[in-house]
Amino acid sequence: MIIGYDAKRIVRNGTGLGSYGRTLVNDIARVNPSLRLNLYAPDKGRDDLREQIITAPGLTFCYPKDCHLPLDKALWRSRGIVKDLKNDGVQLYHGLSGELPWGIRKSGIRSIVTIHDLIFLRHPEFYNWIDTKIYAWKFRQTIREADHIIAISECTKRDIMEFGHIGDNHISVIYQSCSPRFKACPEGEQEKIRLHYGLPQRFILNVGTIERRKNILLAVKALTDLPEDLSLVIIGRHTSYTNEVLDYVNTHGLNQRVFFLHGVPDEHLPALYAQAEAFVYPSLYEGFGIPIIEAISSGLPVVACTGSCLEEAGGPDSLYIAPDDAEGMAAAIRQVLKGAPGREARIERSRDYIRRFEGNDVASQVLDLYRSLL
Repeated sequence: MIIGYDAKRIVRNGTGLGSYGRTLVNDIARVNPSLRLNLYAPDKGRDDLREQIITAPGLTFCYPKDCHLPLDKALWRSRGIVKDLKNDGVQLYHGLSGELPWGIRKSGIRSIVTIHDLIFLRHPEFYNWIDTKIYAWKFRQTIREADHIIAISECTKRDIMEFGHIGDNHISVIYQSCSPRFKACPEGEQEKIRLHYGLPQRFILNVGTIERRKNILLAVKALTDLPEDLSLVIIGRHTSYTNEVLDYVNTHGLNQRVFFLHGVPDEHLPALYAQAEAFVYPSLYEGFGIPIIEAISSGLPVVACTGSCLEEAGGPDSLYIAPDDAEGMAAAIRQVLKGAPGREARIERSRDYIRRFEGNDVASQVLDLYRSLL
């Protein structure tokens, strides 16, 4: 088989969609080294991300010819790529980030798209009006082109069926897997990273874009009911919501207990996870929540919020509270701090639970789907 992939996010996105693509492609290459996997990207993107793709005989990056301007690259990815796919003998194309090129169905090339979430339809209040219209149009265009859809959670599948008016026989739920690098991190590397960022000895951790939907202010509010030597480390891109959180921090005298880390390299994340005492993920709505899997893989207990798919990601031994309950958040965090009764057993059961998301199993499910379409 010759499989083509939309690799734009693989070479440009450090987390989220980029992590999904890199992990899946690497796992598929390991499970079936005889496959030819073509990664189609509008440009080479970031060296550090591209180099996370393993070296394998059948794995090749493919770029457009004579596309130098951003508009040319965008048009190639949305339409012009189909000609390249046909010339390269691609039998199946996988859109890894919710998009497929126009005309791929008419070309005779089979296609699969992974849809991660439809938050822009479920909660449009978190987006600019024009963005919701563009995303909604792309979603409807993509599901018309796709031969089959992968949803990364049952929650996302329900949203696709509701908003896309699609029967469940056209959708497969295949969870995403977590990179194996989160399972162990040398203690020397941990201390080096802690000193690099000037972090305290005791902290709970949050990873993700700092935006209103992620709701990190809830965890900040919970700090006032937690031990004074416990801090909160927030890793993510700075947004206008960050300023709102900072205002609360300053007003309530939490300056010495809340640490914001922006632009953290991907390779530093395992060491930061490994040193945390617990992981908090108070998001209002997610398609899956891969940071929860990364945290559990790193040996952390998790406190998250109800209302979307986070129970699917974290399993029954993580703790879940309402997304507006600061007291509940504090109480749940106290239950998972070091020394709390049952903490270690909770971590081990959660690790058992997330084995369903391990790479080879996920890759095998995706490969079975490829074969069924071909």
